[in-house]
Amino acid sequence: MMIPTSNKLARRSFLAGLGGSAAMLAAGPVWALTDAQAKGLVDQLVAEINRVIAAGGSLPSMIASFEKIFARYADVAIIAQSTLGPDARRASPAQMRAFTDAFRGYIARKYGKRFQEFVGGRIEVNNASQVKTWHEVVGTAYLRGQSPFEVKFLVSDRSGKDLFFDMVIEGISMRLSEKTEIGAMLDRNGGNIDGLIATLRSAG
Repeated sequence: MMIPTSNKLARRSFLAGLGGSAAMLAAGPVWALTDAQAKGLVDQLVAEINRVIAAGGSLPSMIASFEKIFARYADVAIIAQSTLGPDARRASPAQMRAFTDAFRGYIARKYGKRFQEFVGGRIEVNNASQVKTWHEVVGTAYLRGQSPFEVKFLVSDRSGKDLFFDMVIEGISMRLSEKTEIGAMLDRNGGNIDGLIATLRSAG
Protein backbone atom coordinates (compact mmCIF):
# COMPACT_ATOMS: atom_id res chain seq x y z
CA MET A 1 0.00 0.00 0.00
CA MET A 2 1.71 3.15 -1.11
CA ILE A 3 0.68 6.71 -0.47
CA PRO A 4 1.81 9.88 -2.11
CA THR A 5 2.73 12.97 -0.16
CA SER A 6 0.74 14.71 1.61
CA ASN A 7 1.11 11.50 3.57
CA LYS A 8 -1.42 12.10 6.32
CA LEU A 9 -4.13 13.29 3.94
CA ALA A 10 -3.62 10.33 1.63
CA ARG A 11 -3.65 7.88 4.53
CA ARG A 12 -6.84 9.37 5.86
CA SER A 13 -8.50 9.38 2.44
CA PHE A 14 -7.78 5.72 1.76
CA LEU A 15 -8.67 4.40 5.17
CA ALA A 16 -11.71 6.60 5.32
CA GLY A 17 -12.97 4.73 2.35
CA LEU A 18 -12.46 1.49 4.10
CA GLY A 19 -14.23 2.97 6.74
CA GLY A 20 -15.37 5.40 4.78
CA SER A 21 -14.38 6.56 5.73
CA ALA A 22 -17.36 6.64 8.22
CA ALA A 23 -20.88 7.03 11.21
CA MET A 24 -22.64 8.08 14.38
CA LEU A 25 -21.23 7.24 17.77
CA ALA A 26 -23.38 4.48 19.19
CA ALA A 27 -26.24 5.98 21.16
CA GLY A 28 -27.30 2.97 23.20
CA PRO A 29 -25.34 0.59 25.44
CA VAL A 30 -23.58 -2.35 23.83
CA TRP A 31 -24.85 -5.34 25.78
CA ALA A 32 -23.84 -8.33 23.71
CA LEU A 33 -20.71 -7.31 21.81
CA THR A 34 -17.42 -8.36 23.39
CA ASP A 35 -13.84 -7.27 22.77
CA ALA A 36 -13.15 -10.63 21.11
CA GLN A 37 -16.14 -10.29 18.78
CA ALA A 38 -15.19 -6.73 17.82
CA LYS A 39 -11.62 -7.80 17.11
CA GLY A 40 -12.91 -10.81 15.15
CA LEU A 41 -14.97 -8.54 12.90
CA VAL A 42 -11.99 -6.32 12.17
CA ASP A 43 -9.73 -9.34 11.66
CA GLN A 44 -12.10 -10.52 8.90
CA LEU A 45 -12.41 -7.02 7.42
CA VAL A 46 -8.63 -6.53 7.34
CA ALA A 47 -8.06 -9.99 5.87
CA GLU A 48 -10.37 -9.14 2.96
CA ILE A 49 -8.72 -5.74 2.45
CA ASN A 50 -5.26 -7.31 2.47
CA ARG A 51 -6.36 -9.94 -0.07
CA VAL A 52 -7.63 -7.27 -2.46
CA ILE A 53 -4.42 -5.26 -2.06
CA ALA A 54 -2.22 -8.33 -2.58
CA ALA A 55 -4.16 -9.50 -5.63
CA GLY A 56 -3.94 -6.19 -7.45
CA GLY A 57 -6.13 -6.41 -10.53
CA SER A 58 -7.92 -3.84 -12.64
CA LEU A 59 -9.31 -0.65 -11.17
CA PRO A 60 -12.97 -1.60 -11.83
CA SER A 61 -12.48 -4.95 -10.09
CA MET A 62 -10.86 -3.26 -7.08
CA ILE A 63 -13.70 -0.76 -6.81
CA ALA A 64 -16.26 -3.58 -7.01
CA SER A 65 -14.37 -5.52 -4.32
CA PHE A 66 -14.24 -2.49 -2.08
CA GLU A 67 -17.97 -1.82 -2.39
CA LYS A 68 -18.69 -5.40 -1.32
CA ILE A 69 -16.34 -5.12 1.67
CA PHE A 70 -17.87 -1.80 2.70
CA ALA A 71 -21.42 -3.17 2.43
CA ARG A 72 -20.51 -6.29 4.42
CA TYR A 73 -18.61 -4.79 7.34
CA ALA A 74 -19.76 -1.16 7.66
CA ASP A 75 -22.98 0.14 9.18
CA VAL A 76 -23.74 1.94 5.92
CA ALA A 77 -27.15 3.31 6.94
CA ILE A 78 -25.77 4.86 10.14
CA ILE A 79 -22.70 6.22 8.36
CA ALA A 80 -24.83 7.80 5.63
CA GLN A 81 -27.25 9.32 8.15
CA SER A 82 -24.37 10.71 10.19
CA THR A 83 -22.66 12.33 7.22
CA LEU A 84 -25.93 14.04 6.27
CA GLY A 85 -26.22 15.33 9.82
CA PRO A 86 -29.29 17.33 10.96
CA ASP A 87 -30.53 17.51 7.36
CA ALA A 88 -31.37 13.79 7.61
CA ARG A 89 -34.38 14.80 9.73
CA ARG A 90 -36.00 16.66 6.85
CA ALA A 91 -35.35 13.93 4.30
CA SER A 92 -38.24 11.64 3.42
CA PRO A 93 -37.78 7.85 3.84
CA ALA A 94 -37.46 7.54 0.05
CA GLN A 95 -34.82 10.27 -0.03
CA MET A 96 -32.84 8.57 2.78
CA ARG A 97 -32.90 5.27 0.89
CA ALA A 98 -31.73 6.99 -2.28
CA PHE A 99 -29.09 8.96 -0.39
CA THR A 100 -27.76 5.83 1.34
CA ASP A 101 -27.53 3.99 -1.97
CA ALA A 102 -25.82 6.93 -3.67
CA PHE A 103 -23.47 7.36 -0.71
CA ARG A 104 -22.41 3.71 -0.86
CA GLY A 105 -21.54 4.01 -4.56
CA TYR A 106 -19.76 7.33 -3.98
CA ILE A 107 -17.58 5.84 -1.25
CA ALA A 108 -16.76 2.81 -3.41
CA ARG A 109 -15.66 4.94 -6.35
CA LYS A 110 -13.86 7.58 -4.34
CA TYR A 111 -11.77 5.28 -2.19
CA GLY A 112 -11.77 2.10 -4.24
CA LYS A 113 -9.64 3.97 -6.80
CA ARG A 114 -6.88 4.18 -4.21
CA PHE A 115 -6.38 0.42 -3.87
CA GLN A 116 -3.81 0.32 -6.67
CA GLU A 117 -1.64 2.79 -4.75
CA PHE A 118 -1.47 0.49 -1.73
CA VAL A 119 -0.26 -2.72 -3.36
CA GLY A 120 2.65 -4.04 -1.32
CA GLY A 121 1.32 -2.88 2.06
CA ARG A 122 -0.85 -4.41 4.76
CA ILE A 123 -2.87 -3.67 7.89
CA GLU A 124 -2.40 -5.65 11.11
CA VAL A 125 -4.94 -5.86 13.95
CA ASN A 126 -3.48 -5.51 17.44
CA ASN A 127 -6.07 -5.36 20.23
CA ALA A 128 -9.60 -4.34 21.22
CA SER A 129 -11.19 -2.65 24.23
CA GLN A 130 -14.56 -1.23 25.18
CA VAL A 131 -14.83 2.57 25.13
CA LYS A 132 -18.09 4.01 26.44
CA THR A 133 -20.84 2.35 24.38
CA TRP A 134 -18.71 0.93 21.58
CA HIS A 135 -15.55 -1.10 21.08
CA GLU A 136 -12.30 0.26 19.75
CA VAL A 137 -10.09 -2.07 17.71
CA VAL A 138 -6.55 -0.81 17.22
CA GLY A 139 -4.46 -1.78 14.21
CA THR A 140 -1.28 -0.73 12.45
CA ALA A 141 -1.03 0.14 8.76
CA TYR A 142 2.23 -0.65 7.00
CA LEU A 143 2.53 1.24 3.74
CA ARG A 144 5.34 0.69 1.28
CA GLY A 145 7.96 3.38 1.73
CA GLN A 146 6.19 4.98 4.72
CA SER A 147 6.42 4.75 8.50
CA PRO A 148 3.75 2.54 10.16
CA PHE A 149 0.81 4.40 11.68
CA GLU A 150 -2.12 3.60 13.94
CA VAL A 151 -5.69 3.12 12.78
CA LYS A 152 -8.66 2.58 15.09
CA PHE A 153 -11.89 0.87 14.02
CA LEU A 154 -14.96 1.76 16.10
CA VAL A 155 -17.35 -1.19 16.29
CA SER A 156 -20.93 -1.45 17.60
CA ASP A 157 -23.84 -3.88 17.45
CA ARG A 158 -26.52 -1.17 17.71
CA SER A 159 -27.99 -2.18 14.34
CA GLY A 160 -28.38 -5.80 15.40
CA LYS A 161 -25.11 -6.89 13.77
CA ASP A 162 -21.46 -6.37 14.62
CA LEU A 163 -20.37 -3.57 12.25
CA PHE A 164 -17.85 -0.75 12.25
CA PHE A 165 -19.18 2.80 12.16
CA ASP A 166 -16.06 4.95 12.11
CA MET A 167 -12.30 4.90 11.80
CA VAL A 168 -9.77 7.20 13.44
CA ILE A 169 -6.48 7.71 11.62
CA GLU A 170 -3.78 9.58 13.55
CA GLY A 171 -6.46 11.21 15.67
CA ILE A 172 -8.70 12.20 12.74
CA SER A 173 -12.23 10.77 12.51
CA MET A 174 -13.04 9.65 9.01
CA ARG A 175 -16.76 9.97 9.75
CA LEU A 176 -16.36 13.65 10.56
CA SER A 177 -14.12 14.26 7.55
CA GLU A 178 -16.70 12.76 5.18
CA LYS A 179 -19.47 14.69 6.94
CA THR A 180 -17.64 17.89 6.00
CA GLU A 181 -17.45 16.78 2.36
CA ILE A 182 -21.15 15.89 2.21
CA GLY A 183 -22.07 19.18 3.89
CA ALA A 184 -20.12 21.10 1.27
CA MET A 185 -21.88 19.20 -1.52
CA LEU A 186 -25.26 19.97 0.03
CA ASP A 187 -24.37 23.66 0.27
CA ARG A 188 -23.40 23.70 -3.41
CA ASN A 189 -26.86 22.28 -4.16
CA GLY A 190 -28.54 25.05 -2.18
CA GLY A 191 -29.61 22.61 0.55
CA ASN A 192 -31.58 20.49 -1.92
CA ILE A 193 -31.32 16.83 -0.91
CA ASP A 194 -32.37 15.51 -4.32
CA GLY A 195 -29.64 17.65 -5.86
CA LEU A 196 -27.12 16.21 -3.37
CA ILE A 197 -28.18 12.68 -4.29
CA ALA A 198 -27.68 13.43 -7.98
CA THR A 199 -24.24 14.89 -7.25
CA LEU A 200 -23.22 11.84 -5.21
CA ARG A 201 -24.24 9.50 -8.02
CA SER A 202 -21.71 11.10 -10.33
CA ALA A 203 -19.03 12.01 -7.73
CA GLY A 204 -15.97 10.04 -6.70
